[in-house]
Amino acid sequence: MCVTRSVNPGILAATLVLSAAVALPTPAAKARGTALQGDAQAARPQGAPATDTPTDGPADRAAPRTDQHSMIAHAQLLEKAKQGRIDVYFEGDSIVRRWGALDYPELLANWRGNFFGWNAANFGWGADRTQNILWRLENGELDGVSPKVIVLLAGTNNAGTQLRDEQTVAEIARGIKAIIDICRQKASNATIILTAIFPRNDNMAVMPTINRINEKLAGLADGTRVRFLTINDRLADSEGRLFDGVLNERDKLHPTIKGYQIWADALKPIFRELLGPPGTTDLAPPPTGDPSAARRLQ
Repeated sequence: MCVTRSVNPGILAATLVLSAAVALPTPAAKARGTALQGDAQAARPQGAPATDTPTDGPADRAAPRTDQHSMIAHAQLLEKAKQGRIDVYFEGDSIVRRWGALDYPELLANWRGNFFGWNAANFGWGADRTQNILWRLENGELDGVSPKVIVLLAGTNNAGTQLRDEQTVAEIARGIKAIIDICRQKASNATIILTAIFPRNDNMAVMPTINRINEKLAGLADGTRVRFLTINDRLADSEGRLFDGVLNERDKLHPTIKGYQIWADALKPIFRELLGPPGTTDLAPPPTGDPSAARRLQ
C-alpha cells in the first residue's frame, strides 16, 4: 500500500511564492513542462521520451522547472531540508528520487534497509537536467543542511537517447561540475560522491556519449573531497549492454531493486569509512513523493 501525504498550507503558500518568482512560461515552455513533469512520464515507452525534449538553456546555467508538480516538489524539498538531521544528502534526477520516494514503496523499503541509521535524505526530482538541479540548489534546497556526505548522480536527462557531439559532452560535464561547485560552496565540509552516469539501453546509440561524459567526470574527482564512483561494470558489459534484471525492462533506464542494491553495496563501505557504522536510530526527515502520484491516489 502506497502512503501519501497531502500538501500542507505552508507548502502551498511557498509554491505560490516560487511560481511568482520565476518567469511565466510561454506556450512552448508549458508544453515542455508537461513533458517533463514527474519521472513516470519521462519513462513512457510511447512517444518522445522526456529526455529528448528541448533543453532549458546551457547545462551549466541554472534553470527552473515551472510546471506545477515540480514547483510543489521544490517546496516540499525546501521543507524537508529544514527537518530532522541529514548526514547523507542524495541529489539527482528520477534515478535518485525513486529510491527514497513514497510512491515507490518497494524501492523505499530497500533504501531504508540499506541506509537506516546514517540519517540519509533524498532530494532527487524526476526528469531534472543538470541546470534544473543547479537551480534547486541555488534556491534553498541545501541551505543550512550541512551534510557530511553528498551523493550525486546527474546528467542522463541531458544526454538523452542520441549520440551527442563533443561540444555537448563537454557542456554536460560542465553542468555537473557546476553542481559540485555549489555543493562545495553551501556544504564545504561534505565529501561528494560523484556517481558515474548509469548505462541505459533505451537506445544503444547513446552509450558512447555516456562513456565520454563519465571520462570527464572522473577527472573532476580529487580522491578526497570529491570521489568518483562507478558501478557500470556491474550493470552492463564492456559494450554497455545491460545485465539481466538490473534496470527496468520497460524503460531500460531506471534501476530495479537489484540495480539499486548494487549501488548501495558500493556506497556503504564509503559511508562506513566517512561516518562510521550506522546508528540504531535514524533522524532523517520523512520521505516525500511525486505530488502528481499523491493527487491520483487521493
